[in-house]
Amino acid sequence: MQASELADVFAEWNKGELDSYLIEITSQIFRKIDPDTGRPLVDMILDKAGQKGTGIWTLQAAINQSVVISTINAAVEARVISAQKEERVAASKILPQPRVRKFKGNRPRFVDAVRDALYASKIVSYTQGMELLRSGSTDYGWNLNLSDIATIWRGGCIIRAKFLNRIVEAYKRDASLRNLMLYKYFTRAIKRAQRNWRVAVSAAIKQGVAVPAFSASLAYFDSYRSARLPANLLQAQRDFFGAHTYERVDKPGVFHTEWIDSDQKPAEKPTEPKTPEPHQAGE
Repeated sequence: MQASELADVFAEWNKGELDSYLIEITSQIFRKIDPDTGRPLVDMILDKAGQKGTGIWTLQAAINQSVVISTINAAVEARVISAQKEERVAASKILPQPRVRKFKGNRPRFVDAVRDALYASKIVSYTQGMELLRSGSTDYGWNLNLSDIATIWRGGCIIRAKFLNRIVEAYKRDASLRNLMLYKYFTRAIKRAQRNWRVAVSAAIKQGVAVPAFSASLAYFDSYRSARLPANLLQAQRDFFGAHTYERVDKPGVFHTEWIDSDQKPAEKPTEPKTPEPHQAGE
């Protein structure tokens, strides 16, 4: 799409559930023409994103609170790698590129898929951000009112969005809501968007287009909705190399196995949780 077409797309999106300050200004950005070249100004801007540290500070807070904010993390990392402009230019001449095929699908339908992917990823982003606030409130005794916070953000803020009305509503109805995706409105929204979300992300992957925040959001959703994850293998690996122990699905207790004894059935040894050695603290 040309910049003018993208401007029309974002303007249309801003009339619906994606109505927000950032969507609105994005439409205006795509319409701005550079007086020196006559080309869209956005195409003349160097692709090195700056940052003032708030994203990194947020990641540090999330690590301290053991809260997943993978969408925000992906956004911060996208800025970091964009700043490596010279390295990327050099790498583009060395590393293999995907074979890009001309799009032959239904264009309006694919635009709708990207819209749904954006909306679903936005839900995940706010879900993670509110969980970080909720965790901090619990651990530090802040007694935050998440509904009031979302209300404040609705005006005079870069994340001002119609979407926030639903967040206000969610926490007014259930102040102890554990995860925003579990509120019925957002559950239904993700259900409607899920197929298109996957279409947009998979199409980007096939075309070799990096969509880190979309991908991270979808991975978070797929992990959170799963009753069982492959972390059992991770625990087995941790117990193998560091005797970190594991729990079982069929009986209570904490166990350790002598994994290197492959000639006979591994012996399970109930054990007490142990304190990590200093060299394991960051493991």
